[in-house]
Amino acid sequence: MSVRKILDIPLNRAEGDLELRLEIADGIVVDAWSSGTMFRGFEPLLVGRGALDGLVVTPRICGICSTTHLMAAAKALDAVAGAKVPDNGLRLRNLALMVEHIQSDVRQSVLMFMADFANPAHRGHPLYDEALRRYAPLAGQSALETVRETKRVLEIIAMIGGQWPHSSFMVPGGIAYAPHVAELLQCRHVLDAYRSWYERRVLGCSIERWRAVDSLAALETWLEESASHRDGEVGFLLRFGRLAGLDRLGRGDGAFLSYGSLDLPAETAVQGGDGKLIPAGFARGNRVEGFDPAWVAEHVASSWSADYEGGRHPAEGETVPYASGEEGRKYSWAKAARYRGGPAETGPFAERVIAGDPLFADLLDRQGPNPLARQLARLTRPATLLPTMAVWLAEVIATGVQDFYRDPGPLENGSGAGLIEAARGALGHWVTIKHGRIERYQVVTPTGWNGSPRDSGGVRGPWEEALIGIAVADPDNPIEVGHVVRSFDPCLVCTVHTVRKGRTLGRARLDC
Repeated sequence: MSVRKILDIPLNRAEGDLELRLEIADGIVVDAWSSGTMFRGFEPLLVGRGALDGLVVTPRICGICSTTHLMAAAKALDAVAGAKVPDNGLRLRNLALMVEHIQSDVRQSVLMFMADFANPAHRGHPLYDEALRRYAPLAGQSALETVRETKRVLEIIAMIGGQWPHSSFMVPGGIAYAPHVAELLQCRHVLDAYRSWYERRVLGCSIERWRAVDSLAALETWLEESASHRDGEVGFLLRFGRLAGLDRLGRGDGAFLSYGSLDLPAETAVQGGDGKLIPAGFARGNRVEGFDPAWVAEHVASSWSADYEGGRHPAEGETVPYASGEEGRKYSWAKAARYRGGPAETGPFAERVIAGDPLFADLLDRQGPNPLARQLARLTRPATLLPTMAVWLAEVIATGVQDFYRDPGPLENGSGAGLIEAARGALGHWVTIKHGRIERYQVVTPTGWNGSPRDSGGVRGPWEEALIGIAVADPDNPIEVGHVVRSFDPCLVCTVHTVRKGRTLGRARLDC
């Protein structure tokens, strides 16, 4: 007779409050419900405010990716005003956003994801003692180094934008303040130091050597080529993760989404497709097609929101909270983001697939999406950004920091969208301005995609689906579940006030 149980897991280390409810039969996950237990409510908070207030309010949505929300808000107002941002305005905006990415990617990998390698569930792993030395919370060598080095690189955002987090230096038409050349020279010093540390400690090789890795076979060659490759954080991720079977977990349904990001200046040595460094697109497997923002919609059938039929485009969307706390069908404050009627995974792995990166295309073909591939894409994304950051910083310095803002005129009436790639994936802000005030504001975050509940058709969200079929060895410490969900880099504060829980049949907490 099949033994079934319901397991409730409050997932720690996620930004915000995330709870997973799993149905387990004979040790295998057969169903999953992802619940964001916080109501964000920034959208109704903005209604009736001045047109520019989103630049100050929305960066407070999240303390990790505040620059990202600022960029999306500024781009939405650019669209309303028809603003054309000058080249140096684009470069300085992009540099600040990229700094937030390169620190978040390493912090999440070491402090959130790889911290699970030090979980007692892995005590029998041959690399467990080394994992403890590296990743033990508040004590591991890699953890302490990561905190120190990522803190330093964030100084660049402070020099460009005045502070981090929650800066508001981006405005319609560019940026409100341009740093002095001396400050930019200091930014270059900080960036060079971070690159040096990243190459030595994280990659274990130069960025140029890593970017030559273009297939699974080339990855194997790279890993065996040098002790420094094996001992870097990337090498350890691969060695530990493979022995732990992370390349065989959490596939999901194989659909991927990128809004595209980092607009290219008109005059720059940097190249990219469709005027962006990170291309936009939708993919099923490695079959990539163009992205059409008209196909984005949000469903609320499983969300503690006032009901409407089917899905709505965010430009017509509503955020009207409604929750008794006892309804079985509705189980999350998060809405269900959908593209062309279906769920889609977003984040660094999706970006690499849509960009046609040969390494990740090969990994997808041979192994499918999995936690190890997602985390490898995240931990190595700085290698794709750091060289471009150096070019754009040099180009700004060479111009003497001229032409960083162009007045777009008053913001009276209109609608616009700011669509970019956040550290966790596709982020969109949709705004309507009427008589100089915000009439409507909607935010769809990466975790609104990855951590979505079921839609009006009953289809699971990406990480709900990725959990199906996972074997849970110890229901009191379901580490396998943590590996899968953390590979999506959950951020619930962006997506969803604590509500009273009903009766549960089993409860566990993922600790380390």
